[in-house]
Amino acid sequence: MSPTGIAILGSGIFAKEAHLPAIAALGTARVALKAIYSRSEKGAAGLAADAQEALRLDARPDVYFDADPARDLDTLLARPDIAAVIVVLPITTQPAVVLRALAAGKHVLSEKPVAADVAGGLALIKEYEAAYAPKGLVWRVAENFEAEPGYQAAAQAIKDGKIGKVTFFNARVVNYIDKNSKWYNTPWRTVPDYQGGFLLDGGVHTIAALRLLLPSPMQTLSGFASLAKEYLAPHDTINAAVQSSSGAHGLVELTWGAPTPSRSTRAFNGLTVTGTRGWLSINQVQVLDGGAPVGVLRTTISTLQTDADGRETGETEEVVDKRVMGVEAEIASFLDALAGTDDGLGAPRGALSDVAFIEAALKSNGAPVDLLALVEAR
Repeated sequence: MSPTGIAILGSGIFAKEAHLPAIAALGTARVALKAIYSRSEKGAAGLAADAQEALRLDARPDVYFDADPARDLDTLLARPDIAAVIVVLPITTQPAVVLRALAAGKHVLSEKPVAADVAGGLALIKEYEAAYAPKGLVWRVAENFEAEPGYQAAAQAIKDGKIGKVTFFNARVVNYIDKNSKWYNTPWRTVPDYQGGFLLDGGVHTIAALRLLLPSPMQTLSGFASLAKEYLAPHDTINAAVQSSSGAHGLVELTWGAPTPSRSTRAFNGLTVTGTRGWLSINQVQVLDGGAPVGVLRTTISTLQTDADGRETGETEEVVDKRVMGVEAEIASFLDALAGTDDGLGAPRGALSDVAFIEAALKSNGAPVDLLALVEAR
């Protein structure tokens, strides 16, 4: 089978630092990067040069940008050798570009979140399902936490009953962002024109991981949102109590407004899920592989042991390490879907529920919000 011809739309940090290495890992037998688009020629040319080096290409991918009608986005989308595009653009820009690509007959993998708000996401999904899915076009949302082998392994442990019936859970993400951060020094983040700021852009990752782990969907949320650092407006902190449709409940703490670095490094960030027969935790750690540090997601599973009479005899502990490779996994899943094998990763309606969680937490002010009702097609 010949490699799938793709283009990357967007030339920012994540396109360079995450998507290019993932495409390189997948190899030229699976994917051929044909072109780069950015709003500016400088951005597109820069990523094209990085791509040539990272992918060890004989020539740079072709460059497209808005100022030249002969090399603009529509010209790129008209190319028959490009079957699919990866959209890595600002949150409010992406939906219109997703539709332009679909209208041009291209399959689409667009970065999370699916849209800036639930209403916009629903409108986008309904148009895709009505006009483009029937034509066989594939659109997936690139949510790398959902695709991470570490979270997948933890979810499987829960499905296998290693901790019994899930009863409660906890997610804690405490981040320190100052004005020197490369993530802050991006124009569309510095002056966000969408709800939640970093909470939407980064918070959906944690919610996607919980969506994967929990046996039933999160249904009711009561939370509060606030702003600790003025330059992270409109909000940088969420604390929420959540109940799933099965009755399990938990606490979700998300902040990008830690006052000092130590508040983040000593926060014990991660996820825990507790059941009737044990519990598991998931944390990102560094391990050495051939002397080089490698990021892994470590799942520690503690299971209650009983004797033949049902008396508790202690607990066993199992540790599962999986290399962090979610972007590679999500692109591989997308390519598999193009070939007719769909594992369900990146479903737009799943990504919409992640946005719904953040939106509900931003607006709740302590009042309960029905998350399932929020994402119902209207």
